[in-house]
Amino acid sequence: MITEDEEALVRRSLKGDQDAFGELVSAYQDVLFNVALRMLNDREDARDATQTAFLKAWRKLHTFDGHSRFFSWIYRILVNETLNLIRGRRSQVPLDERMASPERSPADQAEATEIGGIVQEGLMELRTDYRQVIVLRHFHQMSHREIAGLLNLPEKTVKSRLHTARQLLGQILRRRGVRST
Repeated sequence: MITEDEEALVRRSLKGDQDAFGELVSAYQDVLFNVALRMLNDREDARDATQTAFLKAWRKLHTFDGHSRFFSWIYRILVNETLNLIRGRRSQVPLDERMASPERSPADQAEATEIGGIVQEGLMELRTDYRQVIVLRHFHQMSHREIAGLLNLPEKTVKSRLHTARQLLGQILRRRGVRST
C-alpha cells in the first residue's frame, strides 16, 4: 500500500469511517495472519491474534502518532499478541472441545455461508460418482462401509473414489480462491 493512501485511510478512520479501516484490514490481514501463523504454528491462534490486533488497533487508533507507518504500528501490536498467546500456552491446559460454544459469530456465519456456496458450486463441477461419495461422507457422515453398501461398491473403491474426489474438489476450490485455513 502506498504510504499516502495509508495515511489518508488512517485519517478517515480516526473520523469514524469504518470502511476506511476496513480497507486497512484488507490491505494487511494476510501478511499479519502469516506472521502470526509462523510465530504460533496454529491457524486458530493465528486468526485470533490477527483479529485481536485489528480490534485493538481500532480501539486505540487515537493513540497512533503517525511518526511511523500504520503497518509498523499494527505489526507491533500483532507481535505483542502472539507473544501473549505463547506465554499463555505455558500454563494452559487444553480445553475439551465438547465444552466449546456451538455459537458462531456473525462474521464466522457469513464467511461459512459464502464458502458453503462456493463449495456447492465446486461440487457441481465434479462427476456424479465423485460428488456422491463426497456428499455421503462429509455431509451425511456415512462410513466407508455404509457408502459401499448404499452404492453397491467395494469399500476400497469408495475409499479410492473419495480420495480422488477430495483432490479434484480441492483443485476446483483453489481455482475459485478458497484457501485452506
